[in-house]
Amino acid sequence: MLSIEGIHVSIQSAAVLRGLSMTIPDRTMVGLVGRNGAGKTTLMRSLMGHLRPSQGRMLFNGCDLSTLASHERARLGIGYMQEDRGLVPELTVEENILLPVWASRTLSASERLAFVYGILPEIKEMRHRRALLLSGGQQKLVALGRALAVGTRLLLLDEPFEGVAPALSKRLAEVILKLKASDLSIFISQSDLNHSRRIVDLEYTIERGANIGSVQP
Repeated sequence: MLSIEGIHVSIQSAAVLRGLSMTIPDRTMVGLVGRNGAGKTTLMRSLMGHLRPSQGRMLFNGCDLSTLASHERARLGIGYMQEDRGLVPELTVEENILLPVWASRTLSASERLAFVYGILPEIKEMRHRRALLLSGGQQKLVALGRALAVGTRLLLLDEPFEGVAPALSKRLAEVILKLKASDLSIFISQSDLNHSRRIVDLEYTIERGANIGSVQP
């Protein structure tokens, strides 16, 4: 599904990723664990085209992602849940969910909304509210819904449990576990994998932008 081969990424001349390599097989859930500043978010942003590697390759089903613009990656079926949620404050919940669907041009808005609301019925109730009026936890749910709307093949979840209440963490874990039973591949990053270690198929550890090990729990 996704092969990351020796990528190097710098931000303002500071090296963040240093020859990182990993594989996310089809229909698996892969965890990436590392302390804050290890390079987890930089990797996610590189996969989505927000940062460009200076070396290495990122292949999605054989397609070199570096040749594609950020919005084109949505058309491949990649959904991205940002650590900071990244919602547009003035747009409604439903409009935020549909943003990547509009970019894909190949997905049915009504079908994707039905799918998202079926998995996350609680956000359907707030679909007409503007994102800026939501709590941080509610925004996390909407960010997950937006990733689900377009992530028909691969979900990138960056620190989904960070900064949320225990009840919401439990709810997010339930949803992610349910998704694991689908045809999706899931790549989830965390400072620790306490929330998901029991459900990941493969776990990578990152330190200072490089792999330091992988294990099958």
